[in-house]
Amino acid sequence: MAKLSKPREGSLQFWPRSRADKLLPRVNWDVVKFDAKNEGLLGFIAYKAAMATAVVKDNTEHSMTKGKKIALPVTILEAPNMKIYAIRFYNNGIAVKDVIVSNDKELKRIVPLPKAMPTLEAPKQYDDIRVIAYSLPKTANLKKTPDVTEIGINSANKFEYVKSLVGKELSAKDFAKHSLVDVRGLTTGKGFSSAVKRFGISLKQHKSEKGRRRPGSLGPWHPARVTFRTPMAGQLGMFTRVHYNQKIVFTSSIQEKDINIPSGFPHYGKIDTNYIIIKGSVQGPQKRQILLTPALRPTKKQAKKKYEFQELI
Repeated sequence: MAKLSKPREGSLQFWPRSRADKLLPRVNWDVVKFDAKNEGLLGFIAYKAAMATAVVKDNTEHSMTKGKKIALPVTILEAPNMKIYAIRFYNNGIAVKDVIVSNDKELKRIVPLPKAMPTLEAPKQYDDIRVIAYSLPKTANLKKTPDVTEIGINSANKFEYVKSLVGKELSAKDFAKHSLVDVRGLTTGKGFSSAVKRFGISLKQHKSEKGRRRPGSLGPWHPARVTFRTPMAGQLGMFTRVHYNQKIVFTSSIQEKDINIPSGFPHYGKIDTNYIIIKGSVQGPQKRQILLTPALRPTKKQAKKKYEFQELI
């Protein structure tokens, strides 16, 4: 945040600081360009379970620890299967038609469901297809209400590919062929916070009047108003953030490789379905909805890393 003496200093990228409207952020799928070989969905819904330390074998070329076992901080995400609720057709960037293809009873609380399923027909003119997918958190014993979001498609023939997915459950194993992902979600909410915690301003001298944890001045007499650059108390947390180029260390299901601890993960419990282990931290508390997408701008440094998962400690 800028100082009053330097009004043009500081980034306005995250302005205004307000609580996000949706738990799952939108993605501009039009600007995303991915490898044509990786056909499939360009996003997947997961839920943050816990952080842990993973023992992996480093297989990275020219690494100082190549062939050795190393410990990495990782985040465990549970990724229950998804299904397609509707198919959305676009023309010149405008949604022209939605075709609902699922009427599961779990969707009644959040989206309208038709009495009779419509026929899956494409409009006369369209240039893009996306799907509205929903998660199945009930299978993971998280909650009953699914999370719904729009997801892009990467395929040469999108209509035929989407038709083959209708009515099927989509697994995280199909998405996890991408080694680098962007993690999109909301940070931990902290409620109403002061300017000291919100913007990092320093405390005033202990004998100052009218409080230490507030700005010394809100601005000049003229212009006779408080500018938006003045650090003020307000909402902190629950902000939409994106972590770029996160490395997927391991993907499996709990039936193939059980990583649960006997007492369950704190504030989460035990994982019951598929899971994805990602190097590093992920924003948000336990059980937070996370949208994974293939890396928008992958870097060579992250892409060349190769890890062979051994165990959690």
